[in-house]
Amino acid sequence: MTMRIRKLEKSDIDSVARIVAETELWQKYGLNFKKARVRFEKGLQRGADIYIAEIENEIVGFIWYVPDGAFDRSGYIELIGVGKNFRGKGVGQKLMKFVENLFSPESIFLLVSDFNEKAQKFYSHLGYKKVGEIEDYVVEGITEFIFYKKVR
Repeated sequence: MTMRIRKLEKSDIDSVARIVAETELWQKYGLNFKKARVRFEKGLQRGADIYIAEIENEIVGFIWYVPDGAFDRSGYIELIGVGKNFRGKGVGQKLMKFVENLFSPESIFLLVSDFNEKAQKFYSHLGYKKVGEIEDYVVEGITEFIFYKKVR
């Protein structure tokens, strides 16, 4: 199976919103299909850097990258998601490497929920380090861990 990564188009929004809605993590943040759809529509209207991964014309993942989203100096991964049937198959890793190579940032930041140990291991495996935490940042009772990687 060959995976292709390309820029998000309006016709892709339902597919990526469905990935969000079907992900337990985002349900804890109150994101459902409708809210996710609106968020992606607004992002697309603003010209956000959102890319999708597809295999045999099926959207299997996405990544939303903000080039100067961290301190107006470093890249920031706003969202990344992989469809439940494609997790653990390298889709997330390829999306992360795609962003690192395409934008060639000096460094990248991202946030990871304190309870999301799988994601913490995933990012650590890719060379990201936990550099801090923010309590109750997005949702009361959830701490966001700040991860950082010096890319070049």
